[in-house]
Amino acid sequence: MKLITWNIQWGRGVDGRVDLDRVVAHAQRFADFDVLCVQEVSAGHHQLSGCDGSDQFEQLATRLGGYEPVAGVATDVLGSDGRRRRFGNMLFSRLPVRQVFRHLLPWPVEAGVMSMQRVAIEATLDTPLGLLRVTTTHLEYYSAHQRAAQIDRLRELHREAVAHARSPRPGTASDGAFEPMPRAAAAVLVGDLNFKPGDPDHSRLLAPMGPGTPAYRDAWELAHACRPHVPTVGVHDKEQWPGEPFTFDFVCVSEDIAGRVCDVRVDETTTASDHQPMLLELA
Repeated sequence: MKLITWNIQWGRGVDGRVDLDRVVAHAQRFADFDVLCVQEVSAGHHQLSGCDGSDQFEQLATRLGGYEPVAGVATDVLGSDGRRRRFGNMLFSRLPVRQVFRHLLPWPVEAGVMSMQRVAIEATLDTPLGLLRVTTTHLEYYSAHQRAAQIDRLRELHREAVAHARSPRPGTASDGAFEPMPRAAAAVLVGDLNFKPGDPDHSRLLAPMGPGTPAYRDAWELAHACRPHVPTVGVHDKEQWPGEPFTFDFVCVSEDIAGRVCDVRVDETTTASDHQPMLLELA
């Protein structure tokens, strides 16, 4: 199974041009992916650089026929022009999507610090490896306090999901909204997490979960042992990210499927965003 995660910066490339066709083409050249997770998708945001305000959630779904689109809107506000402005993430899967949750992550008040609501999309997929829970998110950039709370919530959601997987609900399809649906224990967590590999937040996410819950592992470290993370930010865009490039984007897997990680790669060549896409291969 192949999964790509990419912060697409609403399709804005290093050249300042917003081009969703270019984003999709680059992703397809990178790998024949089964799952694509993208962050920073917009609709109605004329004020974003290069953006015409069109609905990118709809446009990406149209461009990726054959994939089930799952949108996760983090912010949904009324703009000054009377039109709604939405911003968030998307997940696309050509594997059956059994169940979806859209989790609004904690947003504790921190006076004087710019921030925004964040969301995590969780989807349980039927894969050749069995049921797999894929979560994609984009954590807070400006507030370390909020980001820590969001990490703690992701860990709590993982513990909850594992417990659900091990204790299925009673019921049948005739029970309507109470029909039990699977929530996989095996998990992949990806996205722009807005911390670096050596930061305390990295250790916070990967800390032991307690009895019965397999902890998250950094898939790059599983695939490459002691090799440092390849940078994913500021590789080509030196206007927004001057200085040395660094890593903000991660792929994590639950410990029970750590042995299935056969490769993690970064596309270091594309200039279609200020971030580089990452590929996870599970065998």
